[in-house]
Amino acid sequence: MAYTETTTNSYGSRLGKSFGGIGTGFLMFLAGTALLWWNEGRAVKTDKMLNEAQGVTVEMENINRVDQEFDGKLIHATGLATTTDSIVDPNFNVGAVAINLGHTVEYYQWREHAHQQKKDKLGGGEEVTTTYTYDQGWSNAPINSSTFKDPAYQGKNFVLYQADDARVYAENVTFGAYKLTSGQIQSISGKSTFDVVFPDEQLRTWNSEAQRVAAQRTGTNAGLGNAVENSMRSAVNAVTNDGQPTNVVDYPYVHASGGTLYFGASPNSPQVGDVRITFFKTDPATVSLMAVASGDTFKPFKAKNGKSFSALVMGEKSADEMYESEHAANNMWLWILRIVGIMIVIGGLKGIFGILTTLMKVIPFLSKVVGAGVGFICTILGIIWSLIIIALAWLFYRPIIGIIVLAVASALLFFLIKRGRERSAAAAVNTPAPDATPTNNL
Repeated sequence: MAYTETTTNSYGSRLGKSFGGIGTGFLMFLAGTALLWWNEGRAVKTDKMLNEAQGVTVEMENINRVDQEFDGKLIHATGLATTTDSIVDPNFNVGAVAINLGHTVEYYQWREHAHQQKKDKLGGGEEVTTTYTYDQGWSNAPINSSTFKDPAYQGKNFVLYQADDARVYAENVTFGAYKLTSGQIQSISGKSTFDVVFPDEQLRTWNSEAQRVAAQRTGTNAGLGNAVENSMRSAVNAVTNDGQPTNVVDYPYVHASGGTLYFGASPNSPQVGDVRITFFKTDPATVSLMAVASGDTFKPFKAKNGKSFSALVMGEKSADEMYESEHAANNMWLWILRIVGIMIVIGGLKGIFGILTTLMKVIPFLSKVVGAGVGFICTILGIIWSLIIIALAWLFYRPIIGIIVLAVASALLFFLIKRGRERSAAAAVNTPAPDATPTNNL
């Protein structure tokens, strides 16, 4: 069921916000301009660094021995990243031999969604109608329902158990005879669930606490009256997808199955307050690596322009494939940040000149016309200004290319002007002279 709230903003308050928006607009305009300039430099420096790195990369075909021949060189190699470290989840004291492991936590909660509609009023005021709707679903964090607008949903949320997401990494991960750095270890991806086993005493404690919270929230005994049921658990051998048995442990309000720990009455029918914790690990895997060999480990390559580079990707990739991917990523970020920068510049101009639209709010129809005009002009000016900054950055960071482009553009402009003048001269020659025969005036 929807809940509606209507508020009114006076003409004076709207003017005040618009005046405040001028300062914010200037800051956005400057920030967008700086981002556009910086982004062009970043892309050029990254491109030059990748080209330099690609020119000096050598293949390390055998990673099973530390070869002094490769020391200090930027190498490309493919092999198995593995570890013998047994690592433990710091919150739940479960572990495995893995490159990393951890858990994610989800909460089944009431969620609030807001939809606004604004209407200008004669005289410059504004009527804002906000419609709030509610549904239930999984969330990455508990939702504070005390701030919900609809009183009927306030205080509805609670959780049977609360924990934070966590991940821990192995300290010793090998790549043949070499050791990977912490940064390289954290670049290794891939998740798989693993069976977790908890002491029965811990499960009983969790179950009792969850039942207590549920009873307080629902106003019922939540099964607390049956002491036998509360202390019982069922353990059955379930068969997983790979045909291996897994231990399934059930209490009334705690269910441990495979790699999932569930707090709630029924994992198949979630209710508000339920909590789902999923445990995962990253197993040894084949990776492709580019970095400078340094003794029995690696360090980043440092280009002449000061940019550093090293890369680790999953699977078997050639050096050419990795550099092609790096260049593609660089170009992708170049265009993403260009678009973001242009949008920030346009938003800044709209913030600066938005006061013109607000001044006309006394007549709603007129303000719409002025607003459309201001928006259009700010968009055009923002694009033009952004293109100028990008062009100037090209001249600064890529002077040779920038000069060539500028020379071509100038030559084209000169050709068009010259051609236009020639056509004008030709038209003047072909135009017949006016009749100069005198006339008699009677």
